[in-house]
Amino acid sequence: MPMFTRRNFIEMGIGATAALATSGPPAFAARVRVKFKVGVTDWNLRQEGKIESIALAKELGFDGVQVSIGKGTDKLPLSDPALQKMYLDESKRVGLPIESLCLEILHRNYLKSDPLGQRWVADSIPIARAMGVRVVLLPFFGKGALDTTAEMDRVGDTLKEIAPAAEKAGIILGLEDTISARDNVRIADRTKSPAVLTYYDVGNSTRNGFNVVEEIRWLGGARICEVHLKDNPHYLGEGQIDFKAVVDALSDVGFDGWAQLETDCPISVEADMRRNLKFIQGVIAARNRA
Repeated sequence: MPMFTRRNFIEMGIGATAALATSGPPAFAARVRVKFKVGVTDWNLRQEGKIESIALAKELGFDGVQVSIGKGTDKLPLSDPALQKMYLDESKRVGLPIESLCLEILHRNYLKSDPLGQRWVADSIPIARAMGVRVVLLPFFGKGALDTTAEMDRVGDTLKEIAPAAEKAGIILGLEDTISARDNVRIADRTKSPAVLTYYDVGNSTRNGFNVVEEIRWLGGARICEVHLKDNPHYLGEGQIDFKAVVDALSDVGFDGWAQLETDCPISVEADMRRNLKFIQGVIAARNRA
């Protein structure tokens, strides 16, 4: 994997995407094809931390799967080389990539206040490198949510210590939380590292009162490492989020990473995931035909 530097980050086009955010969608937006792929989270498949999530994601028609690292006590479960090999062998057998990891232990050891949280983030980096993925999702929810400026600053300072190792390994640490896009960028800027980016969740941001289309355009493609698509408890397209506008915004800013469905399954995993995937594939296809 390549080493990320601040020069690389600038060359990724942050200036161009920021211009899109301030000037609105360009006249040629309809001609820009969707570049991102659609994956799914193992926990929404009800297969958290299970190898079976790979085959199920493939069967349902997804492009990839986001895998949980697991909640350990003395070590993270996916740090086991034998388990890593089992996942990678299954990924190869099925023909479906594992495209990112989730450090869900931060739901227990909060990065904003628990020293163990810092250790787990550091430990996730060699796991991600061994698994051949680029992004590790860092969640901040519930009691671990970032409620004050002081907590945000503390997280930024903590990640500043860890970020050089992530840069060296070519790993991105993605912030998924309940705060604004601007606050996420302020945290990332405080780390002084291109290895810390925003993991943008349209459902979380909508629920917390933010205009997701405006925020995506303001962030630009270079400051978003991955995206969660959901409008829970609704099926995609049946709630309040305009997914056509979301897909348009992601395409206009040149986002070319992964968008994961983190959608609820009230009836069945198979039926509900297929329904939501079919909807978002339809939105993408319509965009690409325009």
